[in-house]
Amino acid sequence: MALSQTLPPTQLVPLQVDGLLGLAVLFLILALVAAVLGARGIAGLSMDIAKWLVIIFIVLAVVTFLL
Repeated sequence: MALSQTLPPTQLVPLQVDGLLGLAVLFLILALVAAVLGARGIAGLSMDIAKWLVIIFIVLAVVTFLL
């Protein structure tokens, strides 16, 4: 059964971004859309933010696994 058939349109669940990886994916999508639209400055900045969020996630995951 499709989601639109089970819930009325006013009660659909909005997009939820949880955690560092969710934010990284969000910034990656923003960078891709900005690049397609020709906003190279915003695309580059969004890509840098996504890259750093992934790096922070990996560092925190390694520290968590080691402790």
